[in-house]
Amino acid sequence: QVQLVESGGGLVQPGGSLRLSCAASGSIFSINAMGWYRQAPGKQRELVASIMSGGRTNYAESVKGRFTISRDNAKNTVYLQMNSLKPEDTAVYYCNARPVAFSWGQGTQVTVSS
Repeated sequence: QVQLVESGGGLVQPGGSLRLSCAASGSIFSINAMGWYRQAPGKQRELVASIMSGGRTNYAESVKGRFTISRDNAKNTVYLQMNSLKPEDTAVYYCNARPVAFSWGQGTQVTVSS
């Protein structure tokens, strides 16, 4: 069973940037699609970005043009570059396969506030 550890979150001002990392304990090479999800207080968890093994990406409309997902299969790591952050991006961010295939990690908190 692959275990996932997210990191890189923090407090940032609106318009700022963060880069999240998701380290997998096992190989993600064979996983067709990996995704970043987020859950804001009082809301359901939602998929914000996904990346196929061949590199094709998809984004939620709310983050399109601001977030970039990437993966390094050699390092078993998935990244999420977040630019032009907005207060509504505040949430706990998680990674997982798409569709979800593993137990959720602890996530990493992103807070966008002045």
